[in-house]
Amino acid sequence: MKIVVMGGRGLIGTRLVQLLREQGHTAIAASPSTGVNAVTGEGVEAVLAGADAVVDVTNSPSFADDDVMAFFDTSTKNLLAAEATTGVGHHVALSIVGCDRIPASGYMRAKVAQEKRIVAGNVPYTIVRATQFHEFLTGIADASVVNGIVTLPPAPIQPIAALEVTQFLANVALRSPANAIIDLAGPERLRIDQAVQQALIASSDPRQVTTDPDAIYFGTPLSEDSIVPMGDYVRGEQTLAAWLENNAMRV
Repeated sequence: MKIVVMGGRGLIGTRLVQLLREQGHTAIAASPSTGVNAVTGEGVEAVLAGADAVVDVTNSPSFADDDVMAFFDTSTKNLLAAEATTGVGHHVALSIVGCDRIPASGYMRAKVAQEKRIVAGNVPYTIVRATQFHEFLTGIADASVVNGIVTLPPAPIQPIAALEVTQFLANVALRSPANAIIDLAGPERLRIDQAVQQALIASSDPRQVTTDPDAIYFGTPLSEDSIVPMGDYVRGEQTLAAWLENNAMRV
């Protein structure tokens, strides 16, 4: 199969291209650095020619509310149009568990808009919503500093290893479109403040996490079910502790 990975130079995209190639497929890493830009449309139809599936793991270069909305809406519109023109039979998109439950976040609103455009389009699709990656926990700490202190709520989180997300996306891309949204989450439910503290300790980061029930997470408050799966979901296998044991310097 020929599979085009939009955002093929990022954390998930790089691994996905490598995995698909190891499995004997023609996997193309597409990104602005390779001359393919879904926002402008540059190079998109050319790279999609003959493709069986497209996996979109792109991310906005700016997280400002208007910028991120424009990025996901425009890039998805252009991708779907090019897929329809070139006959791509499966559009796979990576989204976020709970994105439809925290509308105060501009980023999450943009992901919901992206999902709606895919569902309303005429290209068969599968949307994979994943929980936060183990790899991003120290980044969450960096984004949660209040008056010099990492401050987070005790809300539940169910983090997953990026490798497991990559493997799942590869499997989805090789299957028939589900025309549905699938939730993917890690094997254990933790408190986000405690999970981030574990990651900081494992990476020898001296910062201490302060717990505040009213703390804001990327611009929005969290409830008990904001960013964890509700109902049926696909469960990953690697716990945070097991991942940190082998990957402490990567968080």
